[in-house]
Amino acid sequence: MKKKVVSLLLVGVLAMSTFVGCGSKGSSDATSDDSSSDDSSAAAMYTSDDENTLTVAAWDASFNIPAIEAAAEAYKEKNPDAKIEIIEQSQSKDIENAVTTAAEAGDYSNLPDIVLFQDHYIQQYQANYPDAWQDVDDADIDWSDFGSEKLSFSTIDGKHYGVPVDNGTVVFAYRVDLLQECGYTLDDVTGITWDKFIEIGEQVYNKTGKYLLSMDGSGNDLPYMMLQAEGVSQFKDGKANLVGNETLEKILDVIERMQEKNVLLLENDWDGYTNDIQKDKVAGVMNGNWIIPTIEKVDENSGKWEITSMPTLSGEEGYASNGGSSLYITANCKGDKVDLAKDFLAYTFGGGEGAIDTYDNALRNGGVITTCISAGKSDVYQEGVAYFNDQPIYAKIVEMGANVKTVEQSDYHYTLREKLSAAITNIHNGTSIKDAIQQTQDDIDFAMEE
Repeated sequence: MKKKVVSLLLVGVLAMSTFVGCGSKGSSDATSDDSSSDDSSAAAMYTSDDENTLTVAAWDASFNIPAIEAAAEAYKEKNPDAKIEIIEQSQSKDIENAVTTAAEAGDYSNLPDIVLFQDHYIQQYQANYPDAWQDVDDADIDWSDFGSEKLSFSTIDGKHYGVPVDNGTVVFAYRVDLLQECGYTLDDVTGITWDKFIEIGEQVYNKTGKYLLSMDGSGNDLPYMMLQAEGVSQFKDGKANLVGNETLEKILDVIERMQEKNVLLLENDWDGYTNDIQKDKVAGVMNGNWIIPTIEKVDENSGKWEITSMPTLSGEEGYASNGGSSLYITANCKGDKVDLAKDFLAYTFGGGEGAIDTYDNALRNGGVITTCISAGKSDVYQEGVAYFNDQPIYAKIVEMGANVKTVEQSDYHYTLREKLSAAITNIHNGTSIKDAIQQTQDDIDFAMEE
């Protein structure tokens, strides 16, 4: 790669209105199937022919964009030749539409050099449009420095295609002041069975009138997270793994009992779920750690929360991940720019010499938490967080993330999430668990055959 000594320019955020689309849920769990934007509305993204310029498309000005800005700033130390131009999109769907439009036209020349892509969608898009992507297998990255579960999304046919950005590790946050009011501590809800959790939750509700857990019932992530903590997938050998899945039956039973005993509140939509958190209706929150900024919006509860791992059926500490994204090099990146893109990603998000600066500033400015284990050992990550009773929650999250079990993923993750959400509603309305599972199996099988 040619290197000319010129000043590196961080060209901030280019607020581009190149797509028409509806808003997402925000943060890294934004899901494309909740969007109604039309692929035909996609226009060309900004790209650059300059050999020293990398264009990077991403969404979320308060989360992902600051992380990429931090990486660009860190990369100045190694390569003052390069320019990193960030193209802000309103949602992840914009990027998905751009890839689809380019692939169907057989012309990738309008794609950026690098795009941020959701973990749960990349395998579908790589399978559908294999020519759109370039692998990063030979990048100077120590892949063992990342949790295996995170890499399982971006490793396709044995090759690495993506470099992880954010950490989707699930946290279970509790109002420790309310637990104390009911005679419990954080230790009492750590490493416990779901049965014990229900017992404690009943006491919390009876004493305080608050649920120990809530969730968006229309996009219910509970089955996925609870199954993953058990090391069990909703899929097996490329097919839905529902009928005969005894772990799933037990989990659906737990979810129903939690509802019956006022331990779990299932809301109608995402707004209802986040309102539960911000309007003090819950004493516990379990989701990907991107939910933390939502919790922190209630200033008066500062110092009253702490985080820990999930309950499990057996009582072992449970670890799961929900949401997250990685950066991918597109087919439009050519020649020396491919080497530049790999070097930029390896040096920053890939655990190179600039990783600590990248992730320290990504955490400070956007709340993005690393999945790179070594970067999570910095002094910044070891600091106590006042809102969470001075717990060093970010180091804790990185530690938990390294323990998340890898389970089989599928392009139909979100399709099944929708159908299992309906099954949970049907069970609550009187359908037997076995019948609800059978109906869901039939529905997802039909969807996967279309």
